Amino acid sequence: MVKIAICDDEKNIRAYLSALVKKQGTECEITEYATAGDYFADGAEHDILFLDIELEGPGQDMDGMKMARQIRGMEETKQPIIIFITGYEKYVYDAFDVGAFQYLLKPVDEQKFAEVFRRAAKQAAAYTEQDKKVLMIQYGSTGKTIPLHDIYYMESQNHKIAVHMKDGVLEYYAKMSDLEEDLQGQFCRVHKGYLINLSYVDEYNKTEVTLTNGDKLLISKYKYEDFVKAYLRFMQ
Repeated sequence: MVKIAICDDEKNIRAYLSALVKKQGTECEITEYATAGDYFADGAEHDILFLDIELEGPGQDMDGMKMARQIRGMEETKQPIIIFITGYEKYVYDAFDVGAFQYLLKPVDEQKFAEVFRRAAKQAAAYTEQDKKVLMIQYGSTGKTIPLHDIYYMESQNHKIAVHMKDGVLEYYAKMSDLEEDLQGQFCRVHKGYLINLSYVDEYNKTEVTLTNGDKLLISKYKYEDFVKAYLRFMQ
């Protein structure tokens, strides 16, 4: 079941997009919103969000771009795949600034919609599988299971590993090389001391990577090329 949200101030556009989703033959739950306020008030989590950039009219407290930025700032909330709906190509570059998956120009072409929806649904399914993956650790006499999506990065500290999570830091004895091998694909070692979750990469350059929680970590010059390749594979 793919959970779809459609946020557009025009009722006919919402109805049209909803009809296009139903045509794709994927089992979906569709919720329509006329304003950003309605979306946030509902508090529901979604896999895919079709979002009108130019949200206008009575009751609009923010446009689609501001709404997307607010969503991206909600770290504790499941992040939807955002597909912008816009009548103007000038917004394209802004769309990618907030990690949009794609944009569709109005009037929305059915064939283009089907292609974008297929890729988005595939990625949503991959995210769901990632959410099920866990790291099992043992510290002292205590065992703990940590969902991988709760981990920002792991840091090597002497003979211990510090797991930097959404709800704090946990330390236990382990080898970074073992973790690197076990978690390859979703995690990447950017430095001898850091193994990062590629899901939370915000931006990077040749010397450091910034994660979505604001932490900046060094990238080894010897690992930079492998990191970029791993990140691009992950994003695809």
